[in-house]
Amino acid sequence: MEFDWLFFAEITLAGLGTGGLYALTALAFVIIFKSTGVVNLAIGEMLMLGAYLCFGFAVDFGLPIWLAIPAAIVVGGLAGGLIERLTIRPMVGESPISTFMITVGLAAVLVGLVELVWTAAPRRMPAFLPDEAIFIGEAFVPSKVFYGFFVTALLIAIVLLVFRYWRGGVALRATAFDQAAAYSMGINVPRVFSLSWIVAAMIATMAGILVGAVGGISPSMGIFGLSVLVVVIAGGLDSVLGALVAGLAIGLIEAWASGFLGGEFKIVATFMILIGVLMIRPYGLFGTREIERL
Repeated sequence: MEFDWLFFAEITLAGLGTGGLYALTALAFVIIFKSTGVVNLAIGEMLMLGAYLCFGFAVDFGLPIWLAIPAAIVVGGLAGGLIERLTIRPMVGESPISTFMITVGLAAVLVGLVELVWTAAPRRMPAFLPDEAIFIGEAFVPSKVFYGFFVTALLIAIVLLVFRYWRGGVALRATAFDQAAAYSMGINVPRVFSLSWIVAAMIATMAGILVGAVGGISPSMGIFGLSVLVVVIAGGLDSVLGALVAGLAIGLIEAWASGFLGGEFKIVATFMILIGVLMIRPYGLFGTREIERL
């Protein structure tokens, strides 16, 4: 039986599109973990909230989509700061598992809030990506996936440049490297904690808008965070490079497994890869290895 290279090319390109969205969302997760040490299990629900905020501004308030998107990003960032101030900061000094469970509860609260305002019915995001057919050679790529990938790549590049040159980004990196040293250099560490949640929520909102543009929005969008959690664990909880590499890799693996084995094998293949990575490198492909003395 001859191998269908055209089909392989099409599902590979689709996998890269999904992987880019994984990488962008994983970047939001890593920013919070590197700066605060909090494992935020609600990252998928923050993505979902951002998508609904954009939908609300565009449909409920009637704003043009080019205004609704930045408005959603700003409000999403403010929501992230509010979450940190009300639920995370009071947990400083408590056990990590307690803070982790706070984020589990936060995920359920965000789903309930969205269903209360917009109901549980799926919605369609107002179109803002071109809709013409895209061909790379003979391979067909859905236009939303094609343009979504390049928008995602641009957003990732902007975020990395901001963190490299912006003063707030430098403070975030310094705090992530050594909180005590950051304090001694005059950095307001609690403010940096808030900033990390604000920036991460804004990135999650951008990812949510793109995910919603490709596949529509619903309260179940938070399940997207499950694949993102696999990405950050495999790549390394504190590694930006790991988030980018693992995001693309997981996107490709899911596409290949779904295309050649069936959709039900997508998650199976992903978690098999995760188990294999953790057996070899328990701290992830690019994560910081921690040595504990007993």
